[in-house]
Amino acid sequence: MLRARVALNPAAVVAPVNRRTFGSFVEHMGRCVYTGIYEPGHPSADEDGFRTDVLALARELGVTMVRYPGGNFVSGYRWEDGVGPRERRPRRRDLAWRSIETNEVGIDEFARWAEKADVEIMYAVNLGTRGVQEALDVHEYVNHPEGTALSELRRANGADKPHGIRIWCLGNELDGPWQTGHKTAEEYGLLAASTARALKSAEPDLELVACGSSGSSMPTFGAWESTVLEHAYEVVEYVSCHAYYEEHDGDLGSFLASAVDMDHFVNSVVATADAVGARLKSKKKINISFDEWNVWYLSRFQNAPRTDEWQIAPRVIEDRYNVADAVVVGNLLISLLRHSDRVTAACQAQLVNVIAPIMTEPGGPAWRQTIFHPFARTAALAKGDVLETRVDSPTYDTARYGEAALVDAVATHDPATGDLTVFVVNRSVADPVEFTVDLAAFGAGWSVAESVTLTDDDVRATNTREDPDRVRPRPTARIPTGAVSVGGDCVTLSLPRVSWTALRLTR
Repeated sequence: MLRARVALNPAAVVAPVNRRTFGSFVEHMGRCVYTGIYEPGHPSADEDGFRTDVLALARELGVTMVRYPGGNFVSGYRWEDGVGPRERRPRRRDLAWRSIETNEVGIDEFARWAEKADVEIMYAVNLGTRGVQEALDVHEYVNHPEGTALSELRRANGADKPHGIRIWCLGNELDGPWQTGHKTAEEYGLLAASTARALKSAEPDLELVACGSSGSSMPTFGAWESTVLEHAYEVVEYVSCHAYYEEHDGDLGSFLASAVDMDHFVNSVVATADAVGARLKSKKKINISFDEWNVWYLSRFQNAPRTDEWQIAPRVIEDRYNVADAVVVGNLLISLLRHSDRVTAACQAQLVNVIAPIMTEPGGPAWRQTIFHPFARTAALAKGDVLETRVDSPTYDTARYGEAALVDAVATHDPATGDLTVFVVNRSVADPVEFTVDLAAFGAGWSVAESVTLTDDDVRATNTREDPDRVRPRPTARIPTGAVSVGGDCVTLSLPRVSWTALRLTR
């Protein structure tokens, strides 16, 4: 049997687990909002029209923060269309997704949803077709307590207290030619810096996110971050990263190694940001907001014929996820946790229906996609500190990312409870791997409190409306090729092929 090993040390701390790592994303796109989180006629709808079945799943998922209202949508959005009496709200074209936006849900409604879901809002402002004044206006509306025109308008609209949004995105993907209001790095850097200074004049302790590259394959990647931060370094706290992964041409081995690319992406942006800080002789450190990430079969969307345009809430990029997709999502979470010293906010895109862990049918049920499970268990179990986790593993060659480890893992240690949790994937498409966790530095006396594995004989298996629990984590010891045992100061797992496992130890 193939073997891999990791030795853990309580003194080798990377950073505390940041709860914002478990963010999500709600964009006015497809059915994410309408018939996703909001469907007034649904049997489960509450007094505000929100689906309580979706709210329950969002809480179970463990989402801590939600980016809103976009995404590409925000670059043509007029926030004021979504406030006040619904019957007076205009319908608008959404150029990003070629659909009709009814504006039934705006910032006040979404703030009520976020309160019910117990999540923080990350708010994105339109710097595509708008600018500094509009950013100040929406900030005044949502955050100023009272006594000004826009704060009083909010109060008249039923929100007596400010929404208190702390973290703000300065636009979205403005490096992309597809973006309404696309800009050069110089143009965007100047606008982001001006907007940041204005917002901080209004509220100095806001946390602001400058747009980084919309992907590491962009021709301006690196140069974009450098130019933008030359202008905005001292007035923002974050630069964003966006990355989506899919299996290309049946190359499952490369797909399972997608986190190799995420690691490289993060390291490259950190290096670029630190180089700008050094040139500016700044003592400040810019962190990363990885505020769009997921598995997305983008090539299917790009190659599909354009249909159903200018509809309300059309079915757009409703990818159905399989076992391999879930293993990759679990591995991407491992990568994000591994970089917790610099990735201090992240948002899986998106929450409902649109490349999402939660699916719904209008008037019908809601269910968990395969990718729901690694996110939910990681959000529930990752507590305390992230530990340095250097796995000694066999490697394999991939067409897209070169040499990759067969086994990847990260560990967290909670000093408050003493619990130690290991998240691990086996990327092998053919073989199980015996994985040993060396706990000598912690001492003996450990027992297994939980060990669950997501795998299946059919790596293409999915969850559906008819069979919503086809794929889910199961106790590792009950899986035919899975096993877990404790011996002395070591724990040994048998990892099935194409699998994700969460192991929680206690004593």
